[in-house]
Amino acid sequence: MDQEEEKKVTARINELYHKKQEQGLTPEEEEERKELHKKFLANFRAGFKQQLEDTVIIDKNGKEVTSERAKRAQRKKGLRKD
Repeated sequence: MDQEEEKKVTARINELYHKKQEQGLTPEEEEERKELHKKFLANFRAGFKQQLEDTVIIDKNGKEVTSERAKRAQRKKGLRKD
């Protein structure tokens, strides 16, 4: 999901939230809210996973201590040459 679509999804989630607080939602709106929430969480998790996979961890002695799982993901993406 690109940034523009993410903004639209977030805005609609917020709109439905406020409507729910004020007067309640129809069954269709409740279903839409659930689907948008799932979409938002999936996008968030994908971005978070990407960020973790791209992170290199160095300890205080200057030694790399990145997990093997992250190293494999980085190699697969061509970010590592070791």
